[in-house]
Amino acid sequence: MYAVTVTFTLNEGRQEDFLPLMIANARASQQEPACRQFDVCTDPDQPDTVFLYELYDDLAGFHAHMETPHFKSLGPKVSDMVADKHLVCFAMVDR
Repeated sequence: MYAVTVTFTLNEGRQEDFLPLMIANARASQQEPACRQFDVCTDPDQPDTVFLYELYDDLAGFHAHMETPHFKSLGPKVSDMVADKHLVCFAMVDR
């Protein structure tokens, strides 16, 4: 398994614009053959922070995700909403 976490810091007040786009991306991602999980999370105490947890079969599955039309089209749609983005990837060590 290959896990990906992404933390977005949004420009103030953009959560209502950002979340529907990210949720649509998550739903499309969940239809990919190698995507096992794609969660969109928020913190009520930090409304401008959005956390993603993604789980793929392997690194190749994540790379395939990044080539999908829904992934490629998301960036331009949300770029003016995002102040910062932090991505961390993890490979499973043992089961």
